[in-house]
Amino acid sequence: MTTAGERAVRGSVDKFAQRRRMLALSASATIAERGFAHTGLRDIAKHSALSHGSLHYYFTDKDDLIAEAVWLFKSECARRYDGIVATSQSGEELAVRVSEEMTRTLRDEASMHRLWYDLRNQALFETGFGDTIVRIDGVLEEMVWAILTRHAELVGRTIALTPPFAYALVDGMFQHALIRFIRGDVDAIDRLRRECEGLILASA
Repeated sequence: MTTAGERAVRGSVDKFAQRRRMLALSASATIAERGFAHTGLRDIAKHSALSHGSLHYYFTDKDDLIAEAVWLFKSECARRYDGIVATSQSGEELAVRVSEEMTRTLRDEASMHRLWYDLRNQALFETGFGDTIVRIDGVLEEMVWAILTRHAELVGRTIALTPPFAYALVDGMFQHALIRFIRGDVDAIDRLRRECEGLILASA
C-alpha cells in the first residue's frame, strides 16, 4: 500500500519532471536557432523568457537541457505516425500519408531536425548525451519498422529489409532532404515526398 510520504515524494518527482519538460519546450526554439556549439544556459535565458536560475536548477548543464528538448521533439514526431499506421487501408494510402507527414515536418520544423543531427554529430565527440541519442535512434527505428511492417501486411508481401537497414535508409533520405531544404533547394520537399513514397512501396 502506498503511504502518504511515498505519494508526496512521487508527486514532487512528477512536478519536477513536468517543469523540466515545460522549460525544455520553451527553450527549444532558441536552442534550435542558435545550435549546439553556440548555446549555453545563459544564452538560452538571454534569448528567451526563461531565467538562468530556473534553468540551472532543473538542468545540470546545457547538454542536459538540449538533450531533453530534442528527446521531447523527436519522440513526439515518431508518435505522429501511429495513427497513420493504424488507419491506413492500403499500401499506397500508407505511403502517401507517411510521405505527407514527413514533408510537412521538414517544411515546418527544419530547425529542430537540424538540432537533432547537430546533437547526434556532437555525440561522436562527447559522451554527455549518448544515452539520449541511443533512445531517440531506437524510437525512430521502431517507427520506421512499424510503417514498413504495416505496408507489408497491407500488400501481402514480406519486408525485404532489416530494421537497422530500413532506418538507415529513411534517416539518410531525410537528412539529405533537410540539407537541401536548408540550402534553399526549391525541389527538396517534392523530392522527399517522391523518395519516401518510393522507398515504402519498394520495401516489400
